[in-house]
Amino acid sequence: MNQHLDQQEAGSLLLTDRDDKHPRHSLFAYLKFIIPSLIGVLFFLTPIVVDDKVTIGMGVLADLLKGATQDYLPGFATALLVISAAVSLYAAIAKPRWTERDNTLVEVFTPKGLWLALRLVGAAFAAMTLLQVGPEWVWNRNTGGVMLLDLTPVLITFFFFAAILLPFLVDFGFMEFIGTLVRNLFRAVFKLPGRSSIDAVASWLGSGTVGVLITTQQYEQGFYSKREAAVIATNFSIASIAFSLLISNFIGLDHLFVPFYLTVVVAGLIAAVITPRLPPLCWKKDEYNEAAGKQIREELPNGHSLFSWGLEQAVRRAATAPSAGALGKSCLLNVTDIWFGLLPLVMAIGTVSLALTEYTPIFTWLSYPFIPLLELLQLPEAHAAAPTMLVGFADMFLPAVLGKGIESELTRFVIASVSLTQLIYMSEVGVLLLKSKIPLNLLELFAIFILRTLITLPIIALIAHTLVF
Repeated sequence: MNQHLDQQEAGSLLLTDRDDKHPRHSLFAYLKFIIPSLIGVLFFLTPIVVDDKVTIGMGVLADLLKGATQDYLPGFATALLVISAAVSLYAAIAKPRWTERDNTLVEVFTPKGLWLALRLVGAAFAAMTLLQVGPEWVWNRNTGGVMLLDLTPVLITFFFFAAILLPFLVDFGFMEFIGTLVRNLFRAVFKLPGRSSIDAVASWLGSGTVGVLITTQQYEQGFYSKREAAVIATNFSIASIAFSLLISNFIGLDHLFVPFYLTVVVAGLIAAVITPRLPPLCWKKDEYNEAAGKQIREELPNGHSLFSWGLEQAVRRAATAPSAGALGKSCLLNVTDIWFGLLPLVMAIGTVSLALTEYTPIFTWLSYPFIPLLELLQLPEAHAAAPTMLVGFADMFLPAVLGKGIESELTRFVIASVSLTQLIYMSEVGVLLLKSKIPLNLLELFAIFILRTLITLPIIALIAHTLVF
């Protein structure tokens, strides 16, 4: 993700302590904080109902663009992936002069080692799926078809508007203002800075990928430590209300949506308290991104209330916000990074993950230890439900697909709820985390996935037995 050139300047203001005198700011200074922040809130954090579905303004824009270009997006995605692979391979072999420059655009097209290989694989999978040639396990509708026809159109349109609108939420003081107000709660309960609350709300109303995108940018700009970024990305990138509603309808629980979603929220909050206190997250160090250094200080100066200091921080940040030109350049680079850097990885890893689910019994074998646990929790059809506990690591939607045929409504309730609290899935969020600079590897992501499953499963089963059924 692109880092604005003037973040260091903004950070220096955040680190500056003033005395207990309250500085005066002009009306323009306040409006520079208020107006862009309101735009960000309206598009990211304000729930609206469209066609009986709860969504957010940015989601509406993405859906409109996707609807208008639906027939062309798979071909467009394939073209992006092929161009990305061709340019990256050319850069790796020919080493042209432009690769010697040090900027974000060069970084996008010069992946090394495994990342280059995955980019080439992703392009090949996309082409095979679009043309339906090669091994069927690649282009099958339930493997490569899901990735190219269902997921990439969403990512292309979603991240296009996210890259354009996200600066309004994070670069003009809103995170400083809200973060100051709730920091005591988040420090006490989650051991996190208050500004991380914005990640959670943006995920809740928008998408988990939006939360990861915010977390990545905040880490790269020096506002989160390594530990904080890892904790936030793996515990607060929660599934949106819209996706939760989709899951409940698909698995036949739409009449229980309110208790279903409340169960997800309760279990998710408990997991967010416990998981960061266990390995591997508790092993992460409170060190900041070396390129940016620490750009946050949350002590409350004398003479300030939380509100007044939050407002002061917000106005200072807005005063040093990037110019329109710098924001435009940053948005363009972010879109380029996602389209040419992230999409190939999503296509490669997601297709392989879905193929393992569709064509091999590996998830069934791995799920055997869950059978006695599910039986202990008195869940009917434990043998059929066990694979759903692990298949979510490939994609969050898969547990609902496998569990749809289970007769027990209680078991389907637990399956759907657990799938939404696991959070880590390789077809999207996992790839985004691996590609980011947040210090998390594949083994750690799987360990966190298992931890969250083991923590939330008994909680959800208890709520289901005692309060819902």
